[in-house]
Amino acid sequence: MTRIDFHTNVGDALLYACRLLRKVYQAGHPAVVLADPARLRALDGQLWTFAPLEFVPHCMAQSALAAETPVVLASDLEGAPHYQVLVNLGAHVPPQFARFERLLEVVGNAPEELTAGRERYRFYRDRGYALNNYRQEG
Repeated sequence: MTRIDFHTNVGDALLYACRLLRKVYQAGHPAVVLADPARLRALDGQLWTFAPLEFVPHCMAQSALAAETPVVLASDLEGAPHYQVLVNLGAHVPPQFARFERLLEVVGNAPEELTAGRERYRFYRDRGYALNNYRQEG
């Protein structure tokens, strides 16, 4: 069963996702990030600049190198190149999340993000998934 971790009250969700992806990459786990195309472009830019001495190799899912790249940015999960870690930056439950060993839900502190995060939390809980919560302070 997929392990699901909620990271809530993160403030800047993209910066937090960069740090989370760095940690996942350093642990040797491939990851897929799911979000809308505009958010993926913003994350792509931030991954290049957030820690100049700690590059996180990444590419868009449409890239010919996606299968060989540790972090893949995708707007849908059709044809995802690996199924170890999924980072959800979207507002909805990912349709194929159960294919992944681990799902990391990143929830910002904006009201609409909190509402969407609560709905996703209820969805997983009501289906019997064990949920881990990591609430950020400040």
